[in-house]
Amino acid sequence: MTRRLQVILLLTGLLAFGLLLAFAQRAPGLFANTTILGGILALEIALVGLAHFDTLFFPLLIGSFLWAGTFLPFYTAANLLRWLFLGVGALGGFAVWTKNPRSPRFSSFHLVALFCVASALVSAAVSDIPRTALLKAASLFLLFLYASAGARLAVAGREKQFIAGLVLACEWGVYFAAGCYLLLDFEVFGNPNALGAAIGIVAVPVLIWAASTAETPALRRRQLFALGLCACLLYLSNSRASILGAAVAILLFTIVARYQRLLFQWVFLGLFFLTIMAVVSPSHVDDVVSLTGRMLYKDPTAAHEILESRLSPWEKTLSVIQQHPWFGSGFGTSELGANRPNSTPSSVYTNPEWNREHGSSYLALAEYLGLLGILPFLVLLLMLLHRLIRGFRHAKADASPAHLWIPLALVVVAGLVHAGFEDWLFAVGSYLCVFFWVCAFLLIDLVPAAEPAKSAFLPRSAAIPLAAQVSHSLR
Repeated sequence: MTRRLQVILLLTGLLAFGLLLAFAQRAPGLFANTTILGGILALEIALVGLAHFDTLFFPLLIGSFLWAGTFLPFYTAANLLRWLFLGVGALGGFAVWTKNPRSPRFSSFHLVALFCVASALVSAAVSDIPRTALLKAASLFLLFLYASAGARLAVAGREKQFIAGLVLACEWGVYFAAGCYLLLDFEVFGNPNALGAAIGIVAVPVLIWAASTAETPALRRRQLFALGLCACLLYLSNSRASILGAAVAILLFTIVARYQRLLFQWVFLGLFFLTIMAVVSPSHVDDVVSLTGRMLYKDPTAAHEILESRLSPWEKTLSVIQQHPWFGSGFGTSELGANRPNSTPSSVYTNPEWNREHGSSYLALAEYLGLLGILPFLVLLLMLLHRLIRGFRHAKADASPAHLWIPLALVVVAGLVHAGFEDWLFAVGSYLCVFFWVCAFLLIDLVPAAEPAKSAFLPRSAAIPLAAQVSHSLR
């Protein structure tokens, strides 16, 4: 059977090659089209990632979404590539999941996620732009399908390698961002809030855990240096939501791991950092006036109330919720009323003129879906919070920070806090949304129900410590 299959594949390949040559002779212009050639190349990359699904596909997926959210070369091409990779990862990952005997089973959490997709599809019917709303609901389905099947299957049994790769990616990502902003003066993320989100929600929670569990002093010093660069980048971004999310994650980690001394050290280092910045850049500090003004007011010279920059979008969102209390304005689409432009809306992507800032992912969700449609999403978030509380209680009971699910939990905590002030939690086009929900679905599997699970715990006497794996990855 194996030899027969090889012969069939060989004959099929020869036939396809012959047809390709005949087609190239009849329509040679198509083979000079860069769009078609780029699409073929992207499809080949997606198929290679699918062939090495366990190790290669998630970096390709999250890398394409991150690339599309930057000002790196060819970022417009990445806007299309990310949807190709998401579709291939969702459908291909589910196919692999159905054929693999070690596939993790679905739970009530995944059933509620399916209800969320159904609610988003129903809400699209009441949208002024139903095709756009349907596409957004479909993208949410693809994300949840990938996180429920393909992502879980790829990580199952190789949690140590996944976390080691995540730590290494965050570390080198911080070095790259610091080089762009501090040395080249190139704002690679464009919007300062996007820089703050990448550093405060992803890099800081992962690196604070990695530095606390490092097996060698050299590795710990290197990761502490990366954390110092994170502090500089957060300071430059002035993203209050990102700083708050990172601070909550650090505070929670020090309490759970019983690192009270570490908490005081970080407070001291924070004050020391502000003092150094006051000496190095006194004009910048004079403009800020005070730390309170820096954190509570986006523009201290103009603001008169705490979070004044968020009050206006919150009020507009609440007024729309009052107008559409039950079914909302449609998933992913806003009700602009008299401010709606006269231009024709796009049915493929979100036109900035046809959407607006909400100032909170939770308020945006309430506007999109209404009080009835939001119920499955609330249940999903409550189940996630319940699993977080259970996990942190478990970690605090044994006073060990070495659990492999802790960095994922810290990312989820920082993300939930940050989402209270930014619109991204269910915006699938955002790399932060994709990364957050993959971490959330993995967290459901890794957090132990009662007793410590072997796959979710890294003992201090592990034969192959995490630091050794990271060092091996560097080589």
